[in-house]
Amino acid sequence: MKKIFTLLLVLALSLGLVACGGTAKTDDTDKTITIGASPTPHAEILAVAKEILAKEGYTLNIVEYNDYVLPNTATESGELDANYFQHKPYLDNFNKENNTHLVSVAAIHYEPFGIYAGKTKSLADLKDGAIVGVPNDSTNEARALLLLQDNGLITLKDGAGVGAKITDIATNPKNLDIREIEAAQLPRVLADVDIAVINGNYAIEGGLKVADALAVENASSTAAQTYANIIVVKEGNENLPKIQALIKAMTSDEVKKFINDTYNGAVLPIF
Repeated sequence: MKKIFTLLLVLALSLGLVACGGTAKTDDTDKTITIGASPTPHAEILAVAKEILAKEGYTLNIVEYNDYVLPNTATESGELDANYFQHKPYLDNFNKENNTHLVSVAAIHYEPFGIYAGKTKSLADLKDGAIVGVPNDSTNEARALLLLQDNGLITLKDGAGVGAKITDIATNPKNLDIREIEAAQLPRVLADVDIAVINGNYAIEGGLKVADALAVENASSTAAQTYANIIVVKEGNENLPKIQALIKAMTSDEVKKFINDTYNGAVLPIF
């Protein structure tokens, strides 16, 4: 009888320790959100959401990245709970090329692409053979080409749309020398090209103002509707309470006001 009592006591204590340990781990995990983001404007916007989430008992850890690959691979592996730096076409292409299983859970903002002056100060002054810098990743390159087309500099083959590539250019009246350059480098090489088509976040980081752009995407354009920046998680995690709390914070009036008050049209809320 004594042995049975001892065995039951040990078993009860073991279950109690497992239960206590399990509960603590679950609570910590549920209340901590680790998200990867580009420094500007994504991490800055997340800082506002961090304060909102803190009031709800959540800790938001923001990890900054300067590339378009690591945040996705880290989200796929579980190192990150979510990321915020990309648009849906880029995500779809990334999943296809890397066999990842990432999904969008919310569209937060839109960054108008702009054509910025380098050596040439106006589109009308572009000479034959002028050098034009565009992003070298497939989805952003298409967006740049569409903006060049909208401004009469090139025409694209019918149906090219958001999948357009340089090889889809149908006419190029000025024989523009269109060069594919890593997106983050475009502001840095602006002085070496005639014009460049630059992503909104990299334009901001490079000290450029959307108001100074030679041309900007129209808010009602296909690009504006297609290229909203999104919060991304691994498939299956969409309905986790902490992800739902993150979405609620990021689509709040406080975040909308911060975006409108801070970026002077270079970043626009889309919720």
